[in-house]
Amino acid sequence: MTDFPASHHDLLEAKSFGALSTIAPSGHPQVTAIAYLYDDDGEVRLSLNTSRKKVRNLRANPACNLFLLDLTNPMRYLEIRANAEIAQDHGKEFAAKAGAKYGQDFTQYDLPGEERVIVTLRPVAVNAVDMLAPHGE
Repeated sequence: MTDFPASHHDLLEAKSFGALSTIAPSGHPQVTAIAYLYDDDGEVRLSLNTSRKKVRNLRANPACNLFLLDLTNPMRYLEIRANAEIAQDHGKEFAAKAGAKYGQDFTQYDLPGEERVIVTLRPVAVNAVDMLAPHGE
């Protein structure tokens, strides 16, 4: 569990999307808009379809970045630099839990036979930024 700054918990709990950066085989970043869930145990997790490039990228190199922008104040954001831990989502139970946050069934986009994984972000650095806040806050 990571102690995320209380000042930015609203971004973790928001029904907005984040930008997930992974490293493509070419060495260039690949960025994708992504749904995420700040779970009850204080972990940030993603439900991903195993046929997607981001999953292949994370399997080859677990280094990633999740960027959460405050849409009401673009001078405020949370950056989570992390290593991804990937686990099977047997029965797609986590996909249902994550989708409930957004009022969506993420599995409706899965083709027959496609699997889902749970990606848990293991932060190595967390940057909580509010450029409009007075210094020292």
